[in-house]
Amino acid sequence: MKGILTTYGAYLPLTSHTPTLTLGEGDTPLVAAPVLSRETCADVFLKLEGCNPTGSFKDRGMVVAVAKAVEEGARAVICASTGNTAASAAAYAARAGLTCAVVIPSGKIALGKLSQAIIHHARVLPIEGNFDQALKLVCELAEQGSITLVNSVNPYRIEGQKTGAFEIVDELGDAPDILALPVGNAGNITAYWRGFGEYQRAGKATRRPKMFGFQAAGAAPIVRGAPVESPQTVATAIRIGNPASWRGAVAARDESGGLIDAVTDDEILAAYHFLAEREGVFCEPASAAGVAGILKLARAARLPHGARIVCILTGNGLKDPDNAIAQAEMPRALPATMEALTGILDL
Repeated sequence: MKGILTTYGAYLPLTSHTPTLTLGEGDTPLVAAPVLSRETCADVFLKLEGCNPTGSFKDRGMVVAVAKAVEEGARAVICASTGNTAASAAAYAARAGLTCAVVIPSGKIALGKLSQAIIHHARVLPIEGNFDQALKLVCELAEQGSITLVNSVNPYRIEGQKTGAFEIVDELGDAPDILALPVGNAGNITAYWRGFGEYQRAGKATRRPKMFGFQAAGAAPIVRGAPVESPQTVATAIRIGNPASWRGAVAARDESGGLIDAVTDDEILAAYHFLAEREGVFCEPASAAGVAGILKLARAARLPHGARIVCILTGNGLKDPDNAIAQAEMPRALPATMEALTGILDL
């Protein structure tokens, strides 16, 4: 259980006073997606970030942010969250012996994520507002100096999240042609672009990928070119109307020759089901946005034939089980007999 502070410490802003905090984050699977590859006429891999300790990519950045908070003498951390950040902050704060407070939009957080924050004994503070309002409040509170902010506006978060790019290059031997991922608060696309650049400069990669980011159509401020006051999407993890890392996302898009596009909720849910039913991978709805995007581009003949593509699946499907259950037809109970089973299975 090395963790990213040990594995990639040479690329992180650590000092001799930084505690080697870890829950075993990083080293997540990169798996081939043969059915998706056939559908898109590309060579597609899935980076399963839901295999991190709290079930999402947030752990990569959070371990660095919390370790640096401990180093700097903090006694408490705070974040605004649509769920995954709250879960990760609560877990790493508990591990480090810090108090954790999370501000969430009331009624707008998946129960799988809320339960994590609660069980780790975070102070959960619901507000009558959206994520963007929650982030504004915690930023103002952190400026008073009594508590450390661990949202992705904290530069240490981006530093930790860039290690996902290192792992992809280490596994593939070089950067892919395209990296496809969801865009919500836009910290991840910013971080991956930084990571690929650092690995190229270090001689670990010969190139950098085109960055393909995808926002939900009802929460697509970067695509629209203006903040969205009331973002709406089934993909709660990217239901953000004014991304904190907007500039970083635009820079990643423009410098890489990539794109940031929008996908509808129907396209996201279709990709969500495709991954589960055809590839055996259960991710949360927001995680499927990148896959929805490359499927959309392939149908429009806008995806380079034979390109090597890595899709970042940002969170585990068990983060949002309500979505899976709500869309399924629950089977009725059968009599406990062999005849009933063989009859229904048509054996």
